[in-house]
Amino acid sequence: MRYRRRHSRALLAVVLTAVLGAAGCGGSGDKSPAPGGTKARTVPVWNRSPASVAAVGDSITRGFDACTVLSDCPEVSWATGTSTDLDSLAVRLLGRTEAAESSWNYAVTGARMRDLADQMKQAATHAPELVTVMIGANDACRATTSAMTSVTRFRAGFEEAMATLRKALPKTQVYVASVPNLKRLWSQGRTNPLGKQVWKLGICPSMLGDADDLDTAATVRRDTVQQRVEDYNKVLAQVCAKDRRCRFDGGAVFDYDFTTEQLSHWDWFHPSTDGQQRLAAIAYRTVTSRTP
Repeated sequence: MRYRRRHSRALLAVVLTAVLGAAGCGGSGDKSPAPGGTKARTVPVWNRSPASVAAVGDSITRGFDACTVLSDCPEVSWATGTSTDLDSLAVRLLGRTEAAESSWNYAVTGARMRDLADQMKQAATHAPELVTVMIGANDACRATTSAMTSVTRFRAGFEEAMATLRKALPKTQVYVASVPNLKRLWSQGRTNPLGKQVWKLGICPSMLGDADDLDTAATVRRDTVQQRVEDYNKVLAQVCAKDRRCRFDGGAVFDYDFTTEQLSHWDWFHPSTDGQQRLAAIAYRTVTSRTP
């Protein structure tokens, strides 16, 4: 009697194992062949070789003060520039000739996050495969710390901009650069007497005002601006992470240890052509990386 029960249980186990195995239970993924007998392939969401680029943002992306004083110089923009003086992101991705035909720059000098949605609308008219975003410095560079864009409004503005793009172009990729390190800008630029004189004209007073003042009030002011920039970068990272076709640079622009060689010698604030080249390299690494 016991032998029959053990035999029955053993037979039942064999049958169940066979049935479950046929049903595919316990597998780690779908290994069934696709129609036609070939295995199904997963198509990557991120295209590492986009065929067109549109840029949005502020004066950095416009190449302001990189060529001549108080002037935009988009031909040396890190994002879409076609000058032989540098290899922009568009040139690296498309080649210099194609970059001139298939890249567009809608960044505006002086723009803040609140302006980004309108720029996205303009960029979307070309249906670019990649949109680059670099914005936020002007939101922190105000007359006083109290005038800086709040983190809440910054987030709302970026979410609106992304929603605007997605409404028009659901599959367009987005590269988001972190806001540059304004405190490092202060520490580097203040070593140059000319730079400090130029700053007195009103360039980013919240951070660069009274450059040689190291008292408690000045230190607190600069730390407040720096914290706001770090908060902005957290927002950019968080909002971008919710979109599967968005890549944040992971703080690479913020973390870059630039020197005065990467600063415009017209204002000691905006990137020089060399600085634009470094920004392009960071963007290219992020866009072409196999993983975010």
